[in-house]
Amino acid sequence: MKNITIAIDGFSSTGKSTLAKQLAKELSYVYVDTGAMYRAVSLFAMQNQYIGPNFFDKKALIDALPKIQLEFKFNNNLGFAEMYLNGENVEREIRTIEVSNFVSRVAEVSEVRTKLVEQQQEMGTNKAIVMDGRDIGTVVFPAAELKIFMTASAETRAQRRFDELKQKGDNVSYEEVLKNVVERDYIDTHRQDSPLIIADDAIEIDNSYLNREEQFTAVLELVNEVVKTV
Repeated sequence: MKNITIAIDGFSSTGKSTLAKQLAKELSYVYVDTGAMYRAVSLFAMQNQYIGPNFFDKKALIDALPKIQLEFKFNNNLGFAEMYLNGENVEREIRTIEVSNFVSRVAEVSEVRTKLVEQQQEMGTNKAIVMDGRDIGTVVFPAAELKIFMTASAETRAQRRFDELKQKGDNVSYEEVLKNVVERDYIDTHRQDSPLIIADDAIEIDNSYLNREEQFTAVLELVNEVVKTV
């Protein structure tokens, strides 16, 4: 079976990573969570006081980019790769609401995007990759054989994210999560550099009323159809 590149884009909390992991496991492909990369840079900015609720020293972050080393390391026990920032496992830290509140602002910075897109494109040189994010089908892999764009209502996504955070023991409110989802949607779709848009040849999937298995089955069928034509 011929290897292809699968690009999954969409709004926050639409389950892109879950779907991408399922596909990568089923197809024995490499999975790359680009959102984790932007989250790790955001965490670095927070740790170094480059960003906060009322300030963002973009120049300081840009100047520090050469000091940021990102790496995915596969965890056999979990069955997927975790994010490492400068040699430290930050998988847990990057998933907090605090990081979520800053990640879209950090992702707006062109220099950050340039650095990460270069790394992402290098990862996909040999195809056989599933990558999810905001600009995978439009910027990172515009020639991807299969492009998926995932969406759902803001309320549905906020509830999913809220349930996930509560299960992890995070002290957050639904209102706080919904506010974060709406704000990120606006920033992601209105930024000047690589805004979140649907690629012309992407297949849009609204999963507001789909469970994980229904979604996975539908997309796997798309994969099989594409593989037959390449």
